Amino acid sequence: MIVSRRWLEALLGRPLDAKEVADRLSMLCAPVDGVVPLHQDLRDVLVARVLEVKPHPNADRLTLCLVDAGGAAPVEVVCGAPNVQAGKAYPFAPVGATLPGGLKLDRRKIRGVESNGMLCSAKELGLGADHAGILELDTTAAPGTRFLDALPIADDQILLDVGANRPDLLCHRGVARELAAVMGGTVKLPELSATGYRLPGTKSKRPDSQKPIANSAVVDGVEVRLEDPEGAPRYMIAVIRGVKVGPSPAWLAHRLTALGHRPINNVVDATNYILFEINQPLHAFDLAKLRGPAVVVRRANPSERIVTLDGVERTLTPEMTAICDAERPTIVAGVMGSSDSEVSATTTDLVLECAYFQPTRIRRTRRALGISSESSYRFERGIDMLAMPDALGRAIDLIRAVAGGEVREAPVDIWPEPQQPHSVFLRPERVAQLLGVPVARAEIERLLSAVGFVAAPKDERLAVQVPGWRPDVTRDVDLIEEVARLRGYQTFPDELRAYRPGTVPDAPSELTLGRIRERLARAGLLEARTLPLGPPDDPAAVAVQNPLSDEERHLRSRLLPGLVRRVEHNWRIGERDLRLFEAGTVFKPGKGPQPDEQLWLGIVLTGARRPPHWSDGGGAKVPDMDIWDLKRHFELAVGLAVPSCDVQPATGGAGWVAVQRGGGGEVCGRAGPLEADAPKWAAPLYGLEVQITVAPPPIVRYEPLPTQPAVVRDASLVVPGGGAITAAAIETVLRRAGGTLLTRLDVLDEYRGAGLPAGTRGVTWRCTFRDPARTLTDKEVDALLGKMLSALEGELDVRRREA
Repeated sequence: MIVSRRWLEALLGRPLDAKEVADRLSMLCAPVDGVVPLHQDLRDVLVARVLEVKPHPNADRLTLCLVDAGGAAPVEVVCGAPNVQAGKAYPFAPVGATLPGGLKLDRRKIRGVESNGMLCSAKELGLGADHAGILELDTTAAPGTRFLDALPIADDQILLDVGANRPDLLCHRGVARELAAVMGGTVKLPELSATGYRLPGTKSKRPDSQKPIANSAVVDGVEVRLEDPEGAPRYMIAVIRGVKVGPSPAWLAHRLTALGHRPINNVVDATNYILFEINQPLHAFDLAKLRGPAVVVRRANPSERIVTLDGVERTLTPEMTAICDAERPTIVAGVMGSSDSEVSATTTDLVLECAYFQPTRIRRTRRALGISSESSYRFERGIDMLAMPDALGRAIDLIRAVAGGEVREAPVDIWPEPQQPHSVFLRPERVAQLLGVPVARAEIERLLSAVGFVAAPKDERLAVQVPGWRPDVTRDVDLIEEVARLRGYQTFPDELRAYRPGTVPDAPSELTLGRIRERLARAGLLEARTLPLGPPDDPAAVAVQNPLSDEERHLRSRLLPGLVRRVEHNWRIGERDLRLFEAGTVFKPGKGPQPDEQLWLGIVLTGARRPPHWSDGGGAKVPDMDIWDLKRHFELAVGLAVPSCDVQPATGGAGWVAVQRGGGGEVCGRAGPLEADAPKWAAPLYGLEVQITVAPPPIVRYEPLPTQPAVVRDASLVVPGGGAITAAAIETVLRRAGGTLLTRLDVLDEYRGAGLPAGTRGVTWRCTFRDPARTLTDKEVDALLGKMLSALEGELDVRRREA
């Protein structure tokens, strides 16, 4: 949204600084993308008065003008325009001035006579397309006055980034209302006339609108029928006869050009002025071009065609609302009109439309046809339905002021289901609870009333009537947000205060994910958040019906591909040591139209096992992570995400799998080396994925510190069968035989080589025994260890290694 500083000044009745306005709006309601000064390239141009005009001695079409530019003496200027007259004021660019486009004026001879500057046309100043004559100024400013000081054309464009929930900020009155709330003052729409603002007491008379009717009416010979009340809940029509279409007055043209819009004619410019002033889109028909004459609001017929104002023939559907005459569509409702009914220089009678169109219908129509306009941008966000009579009345006043004409009959108002302003109840205690600080009821009323809300006490609450221009306010929290922003976010204390947590518990899935994230962060991993959209990572990947791009056509079915892409990105910027994890949703094909969503945990590891330290000996290389580091992280992940699984070696390759205990043997996770586009200096890449089981947190039990000493025994075992007998299988037998007195079991060493039978390996285990009530004797420990070794020999054929 482009906002004109001068227009805001006219509404507020006070001068404004563009930078201050931008800062206030950014803190108050919407960020400002920038401030663009207008016509600053005219700062060298002056107001000059021509004292004398005489023919050029060497050219029939040139004249010599004696110009008073405020200097010590008049200067002589050669001019080629025929409209220059003595005694009148014109814009003058002296020698050394720079004009729009970068043209710098020098003193030079023209057909033998020296010219000391230039009298300027509107085109040379960038103020219009007229190049035939010099721009005549209607000003009493003294010669030598800066052109920008004499004429109100210096302006600033304030580029406002308006959110979809604030349609009231899409007009100057809405922005001025926000500024008035924090800067003081009131917003007043100026009375209008052909030459600008009307003098007091000269407001034109116009008939008031008729009372709302159900579905059809006739106004000044024009039949109006509303056949689609769902698409157009309220529809108003006025007929203005005897207008004279022509160029807009300068003040109106300047208002629109300051916003970057090209003036068209006085009628169309008047409707655009109302659009930007009070946020009401309007459309003017040429009554002579309407067949019937009739205006019919209905759903479009299947495959009905219309040529819009951009010259493109478009096909309509019954899901769209069309504004038609007695035979054909003339407007795509709320989006764009057609040339069949547009206002032209020969138009004398107007039909002026003021409507409220259903926002969702307009949004879908605009997307289906692939066109957008200033009107559709506002209709699809919602305008003020309750203010339509005032908007139509102001438009009639403006058109009559700049184009003449008369309104012989009151405008018709078709409103099948009249609405009243809705109210929201607000308790001051609720305001204090959400904002953390008490806010007096009087201050709440003052802040809300400053932006158009009407607050009235009712019992222990405030009944707040919401203005029609704020469709986003529907609940008490919306009003509390208004109180906070109008009070100023900077006024709230930044210290933590006591608070009462909510009574609704967090979702079990969020609690599970929170525990996983905390434990992995403690283990030195960094969390990554990758997009759930990307290229297909599985033949059964779920496709998206409306993808953002060709590279994002499928929902992810795994986490590792996205994490691998993050690793490759870090490799490209020179990062070698990476430990990343992500806990998020993956998507599998479902039984119905919706995909099946599952929570998974993914981890990728590459690079050094630990950060370098000065004690390493200055330059000594830290070992890289290997397959055993992967196993350690896999065991950690399985214990966190799916504790009902055991880690087992993967069959047919390197790595491990997580298998459910009990029957079935369902695989819930895998870990192993990964392939990636790695540079030569990169370390091996490993990854794992585990499905997350949502479960309540484990019960934390208190165990006192041991008071009895531990007894430690090391047992060197000879394990047959190469790698057929795993350490996990040995541990299971030892713990079962050792019972509760065996408190800890660790692998100390593995040996393969001389001194062992072929096909065997030596593994040393450290067994720690402790009784919480008494000290164990060596005899008891030796007997228990012998029992454990006997169980190993009987079940797994694992024997104790003899010295």
